[in-house]
Order: sequence, then C-alpha cells, then structure tokens
Amino acid sequence: MTTHEPSVEPLVEVVGLTVDFGSVRAVDGLSFTLEAGGALAVVGESGSGKSASAYALLGLHRGTGARVGGTVRVAGTDVNAADDRELRALRGAQAAMVFQDPLSSLDPYYPVGDQIAEVLRVHRRLSRRAARARAVEVLDRVGIPEAARRSRLRPHEFSGGMRQRTLIAMALACEPRLIVADEPTTALDVTVQAQILDLLHDLRQETGMGLLLVTHDVGVAAESVDEVLVMRGGREVERGPVARVLGSPREAYTKELLAAVPRVETRRAVPPVTPGPVLSSRAAVGAPADGSADEVAVPLLEAVDLRREFGRGSGRTVAVGGVSLAVHAGRTLGIVGESGSGKTTLGRMLVRLLDPTAGRLRYGGTEIGSLSEKELRPFRRELQMVFQDPVASLNPRRSVGESVADPLRAAGERDEERVRERVGALLERVGLDRAHFERYPHEFSGGQRQRIGIARTLAAEPKVIVCDEAVSALDVTTQAQVVALLAELQRELSIGLVFIAHDLAVVRQVSDHVAVMRGGLIVEQGPADEVYEDPRDPYTRQLLAAVPALDPGLAAARRAARKELAAA
Repeated sequence: MTTHEPSVEPLVEVVGLTVDFGSVRAVDGLSFTLEAGGALAVVGESGSGKSASAYALLGLHRGTGARVGGTVRVAGTDVNAADDRELRALRGAQAAMVFQDPLSSLDPYYPVGDQIAEVLRVHRRLSRRAARARAVEVLDRVGIPEAARRSRLRPHEFSGGMRQRTLIAMALACEPRLIVADEPTTALDVTVQAQILDLLHDLRQETGMGLLLVTHDVGVAAESVDEVLVMRGGREVERGPVARVLGSPREAYTKELLAAVPRVETRRAVPPVTPGPVLSSRAAVGAPADGSADEVAVPLLEAVDLRREFGRGSGRTVAVGGVSLAVHAGRTLGIVGESGSGKTTLGRMLVRLLDPTAGRLRYGGTEIGSLSEKELRPFRRELQMVFQDPVASLNPRRSVGESVADPLRAAGERDEERVRERVGALLERVGLDRAHFERYPHEFSGGQRQRIGIARTLAAEPKVIVCDEAVSALDVTTQAQVVALLAELQRELSIGLVFIAHDLAVVRQVSDHVAVMRGGLIVEQGPADEVYEDPRDPYTRQLLAAVPALDPGLAAARRAARKELAAA
C-alpha cells in the first residue's frame, strides 16, 4: 500500500461542530484537529456524542433529518458544504468508516470479495478482474487465511472477528488517508479484540493513514492512539496525549471514568460471604471444584462431567465436553473464554434451560440433571439467569413493573396490592424508583434495563444466579454500578453467582474462583488470584496477554508479548 506524504493542513479539522436531532443537541460546539498519520480516540459513555461526531466527518448525517452546524474539513473537503458528488469522492477514496456491527454493514447475499471489489469499481473504476484481485490482496493483508478461497464466502460463513477484518479490508481497499472506526471491537472476544487493535496499529505504521477511533473502552484507547478526547454531554471534557490523559487526568469526570475501569491486575476489593471453609488450592482440570467435607462447605450447585451435544451423526457438535465445577452460597464462580468456548451453553445447563446430554447436575444434594419439566418446577424459582441483552428479555409491550411481577404471579401470588408493593421494593432495591412500575423498556437506558432484569430475577428469591455477559454491553461506569449491585445483593442474600464473561478484568473484579474454558472444556480453574497471577495453561496466558492496558507503555509491551506468543 502507498504511504501518503504528510500534508501542510491537518487531515481533519473540526471547528464548532453541532449536531441536533430534533430538540436534542447531541454534539455541542466540538473542535479538534487530527494531523496526517495521527491517531485520536474519542472516548465517552453512551449519549456523549462521540459517534454523532464521527459520523459528521463523512457527512453521514445527510438525509437523516439531523441538523449539522460548524465546520468540518477532511482531507481538504469541506464536508458540510460539499455536494453529493464531492461526498462520494471523499468516502472510500480519502476517508473510510469501519462500523461496530459488521453483520449490518455487509450484504448477507453476496460474497465478501465481491462486496470489496464493488467499492473499488465505484471509486477506482477498475475492471472486474482487477477489482477482485485487489479484494483478495486486502483480505490477505488484514489476516484472512486462504484469502482467495474465503473471498468467495458470504458473511455468515465468517466468525465475528473475520467479519470485522473484512470491514477493515473494505475500508483499506482504496488506500484512504483516514479511517474512522466506530466501536470496532465492542462485540469481540479479548483475543480477537487484541488482534484487531494490533492490525490497526500495524496498518498505521505501514501506510501512514490517520485513525479516529470511537470507543467507550478506555483500555482500547490506550492500545491504539496518540491522543485522547474525552466527551460528555456532547462537549469536550479533556484532550491531550494518551499517556498524560490516562496517567494524570486533570478533570474530575475523566478521573471518574478511569476509576470505573476494571484492572486485570487488581485483586477483588470486596470480601465474599464465607459460608464455611473454602477451597484453598487449585483444583485439577476436569475435577469438581470442591474437596472433602472438611475442606469446603457443601456446594449449592454441582456439575460433574456435564456434557452437551447438538445435532446428530456426522453433523454432531460437542458444545460442552465434560465439565465439572461447583457453586457455593455467597460466592462467585467466574467462567471466562472466547466465543464458541461453550460457556453460555454451560450456563444454560446449570439452570436447566438446556438439558445435559450426559453427566450429573446436583442442586442442594438433589440430582436435577435428568428431571422432567414437571419434576423441575420446585427448583425453577431458585435457579435463575440474567441475560446479556435486557431489551430482548423484556417485553416491549408490557410495563417493566408487570415484567418484574411475572415470577410472583407464577408462584401463585394473586393479591395485586401485595404484588405492587413487592415490585416497588424490588425496583428500589436495584436503584430505581417505585414510580417506574408503569414505564416501558424503551424509556430506560441500557444500565437501567439491566437493573430491571436483575429485579425480575430477584422476585423469584433465587439461591443461584447465572449472569451471562450481563455487563458486556454497558459503559464502564454503568458496568461498575451493576457489578457493585450484584456484589451487594450477594452479601445480603448469600446468593451463589456464576459470572460468565469474555472480559477477564471484570471477571477478576467479581470472582472468588475462576474456570477458563476452551473448546467446551475447562483448561484451568482455581482461586481467582492464583489463576490470574500464576496461570499454568498457555491458553490462560494468551487470554491475559490480550487484555488492554491503560498504560500505553504496558500496552506496547503486551503487544510485543502477543506477537511472541503467536510466533511460538
């Protein structure tokens, strides 16, 4: 790829940018510059205006009803004054966008190579053959193995990480001077996220392109950029070199944002409830995480050689291949692993939302793994799950109060006054207001909806709660609030928690014991501090090496360590 010569004027110059959606001002007087070859992260929580600002750089608000004011110049083009032809010339050829969700950005009906080739034919007027050859070249450059063969595949045949690489390849096809990446790693596992960030870093080094990275993950910013711009309420809060802003923030909000970021090197601050003696040494892989009666308290929930298969015959897939673990009252078991590791399937089996193919599942000393649905009913209330997406698990046509009341009514409560009183108390318990009973899910933020999901779970008075990626879609401050709420509820109610996540820092923050999954098996498990500080399995070490670091120097060292591990 061509290395662009530095220009005299900034690659990006934004002066007094405003973006209004009806009566709501999403961006309010934002100004910044980005030099050619530079990298700037725009960091903030949901609603801070960071994505709205990024979209303005490519004129993507045009035709949406949004009102854009101020001056935006990108690669010499006045974006707000440009006509449609000038905007088409800017997009792709001079500046390109990488969106958060590759599935919604790629056409499901066409091979990925054809989609990249189409970009080249529009902007470069290449022949069909030349465009296809260039598409294979950029797919190879972003690390798609067997690029020529895979270029003929459709998006659904790619993993999430490969789809994101495909979007980056599409953005690179015309050798733009600027890439705008909007939350490009939010939905990815920690190792795939590290690969994408390393890729963006290497591409910048090789091509001299500029990068504007939009993210709510401060660790991602530390891994990838030279400067950071912190936004809140549509305005700039703080801006400066990444090492200075993350190392010595000047503004209270920046300090608050950084304080909420979980650190993988920090031990759990809040002591757990201790119902009895606990396991003090690491369990053997594949063995239950409980010892003899004089070593540990009797577990609430215990899985022994739990297995789950999908399909039949040659199409059979082993999702969980013989897992043993235990959940204790008042304690948290963290389960970490990449997509496809089997952790969600395991979590669903633990609460019997999925039936095990084989193995034993005991709750309170009773075998429940093979019970019929009728036989399970007495246990249903006490085994509950909090899901990743609270929007999908709340009925949009019913008030949140009615949704929270469902477990009470299912248990036979018919007195409406008592139902409303109990629901009101639960809403208050999770930090909401009794008056929220009559509101609907769309009227709440993501963090509030997750609190509603937790309130509904608590209505059943559970003894065990499995949280499946319950905070993965939340901003760091909201995530910290939900994690603190779960810890508080656990201390008060002595609930046994299973915390499933791909974020190793969050898992360490909440867990007493950790199990690391890969390919449907537990490759390592033990007390959280032992696993994090002295990982024995190479896969665990690989996961830890991929965790973003807030210190840019440490981030660079981890990048080098990842390359060494990959080469080994």
